[in-house]
Amino acid sequence: MTSDLVLETRGLVKQFGGFTAVSDVSIKVRRGTIHAMIGPNGAGKTTVFNLLTKFIQPTRGVILFDGLDITYRQPADIARHGLVRSFQISAVFPHMSVLENVRVALQQPMGNSFHFWKSGRVLETLNERAIQILDLVGLAAKADMLAADLPYGQKRALELATTLALDPKVMLLDEPTQGMGAEDIVRITELIRKAAIGRTVLMVEHNMSVVSSIADTITVLQRGSVIDEGSYETVSQNPKVIEAYMGVEAEALGHH
Repeated sequence: MTSDLVLETRGLVKQFGGFTAVSDVSIKVRRGTIHAMIGPNGAGKTTVFNLLTKFIQPTRGVILFDGLDITYRQPADIARHGLVRSFQISAVFPHMSVLENVRVALQQPMGNSFHFWKSGRVLETLNERAIQILDLVGLAAKADMLAADLPYGQKRALELATTLALDPKVMLLDEPTQGMGAEDIVRITELIRKAAIGRTVLMVEHNMSVVSSIADTITVLQRGSVIDEGSYETVSQNPKVIEAYMGVEAEALGHH
């Protein structure tokens, strides 16, 4: 059964001084699924994310990625294994073109960033691949634009493109729709759905309509603990979850 799990935490605890931000969190992310972490502010979602991407070390507990214990690995090390977080790098170099941004990301896995400039043919191959990825996120027409000149929603799409260029096994998305208008949210949600084909996505997301439309599994956190994990249908019926999202958000849970 474990081979079905690509990412797993067991009894994850993170304390800052006397404050327990994450308390005994066990999450199972199945291969090839879109898995969302939700919860009210202060629920510990970002801390869990930071533990998974090794920005911070856990006080206790174990993190397994593809069967490998990565609890105390370095961030670069786990990225090489294929666990990549988007929107951390703010992957975008503002003064390079959209195409060049994706090309730089495509060079990463080759591990020979500087040698291949010698070969025009390699560059051409990279350009073709970069255009394919830009096409996937709807930015092919903007390939020659400076990244800095893209509107906000398209900058986020470019960040998604550069993350895809790293060809991760598991893509970690931190609030991918934050700060977006309705139109961009719809577009980015669709992009995440496309990006998830053939890989696993774990996302922290506060927008319920996004989560309900694309997540296969949802982990609900409250005050650093998991209060439920399951499909949207299941968790949205759970009285504990509804209570955690009192008021406006409870309504959002009920009617989507």
